[in-house]
Amino acid sequence: MIGGGPAGLSAATWAARYRRSVRIVDSGEYRNRWAAKSHGYLGSDPGNPMTLLGQAHADLARYPEVEFCEGRATAARREPDGGFVVTVNGDEHVGLRLILAMGVADEFPEVDGFFEHYGTSVFHCATCDGYEAQDRSVVILGWGEQVVAFAVGLLEWAHDLTIVTEGRPLEGDERHREVLARHGIDLVEDDAVEFIGQRGELQGVRLAGGAVLDVDLAFFSIAHKPRIDLARQLGCDTDESGCLCVDRDGRTTVGGCFAAGDITPGFQLVPVAVGKGAAAGVACAISLQGENGSPMSPSPAPNSNAELEN
Repeated sequence: MIGGGPAGLSAATWAARYRRSVRIVDSGEYRNRWAAKSHGYLGSDPGNPMTLLGQAHADLARYPEVEFCEGRATAARREPDGGFVVTVNGDEHVGLRLILAMGVADEFPEVDGFFEHYGTSVFHCATCDGYEAQDRSVVILGWGEQVVAFAVGLLEWAHDLTIVTEGRPLEGDERHREVLARHGIDLVEDDAVEFIGQRGELQGVRLAGGAVLDVDLAFFSIAHKPRIDLARQLGCDTDESGCLCVDRDGRTTVGGCFAAGDITPGFQLVPVAVGKGAAAGVACAISLQGENGSPMSPSPAPNSNAELEN
């Protein structure tokens, strides 16, 4: 299991409940580690994402089948017998199956005070945090074509919007500018250099030209890249967005390798990641029926599908 975020811990939980031996490789580089709150998780809205992961760790500690390995996985290969070897901190770890749940890496704007405000007044996901933008003034940092659709989507909540392109020209063509004008979204092709205010109390954004935009919240839409280096080493297929191709149960195009969370297509939300992790964990566990596992694993359950086919 590579990844200790919501998807990985969910997958580990369900694999453990099938009494499979699970080793979780966790780098600690969670996408939402700066966020004060996460939203939309049933029974915990809002909740602190680190508290959620802490509770998941405590829950997993009840399962003797689970162990944690702190570190970064840097290499992976599939053996001729169908097993996998993963290198973590220079050591090799062997398993019969592999679940990838490393998430994505966001590209951050270079603005003074960014991390002071990130997760309380500055956000990357409109779906996650748009509700808190209702009737408020919002600035969006970004310059790619996608920032136009991002801004229009925020009109679901925000009172007024301004796009600041970080000193670059807006990418796209005249149609993109027409969409912004039609919806009353201001476009400022200047560089944001500083967030003004204390954490949780954003007051404005200072531009390179000296002007200050009075805003309540900020979002950014630059780029985010799925962490799929290991999947590439294994030969897993990706789609046009760079996510791993998986079936409904998280199976990749490489036999025995599963994936869950933000590295797979679909909404990038904690509840979705947990659900995908559960599906991958169960499917992975069931795929071992009829096979001998590690010395700590139970005797293999019969492969019901194979028996029914005979």
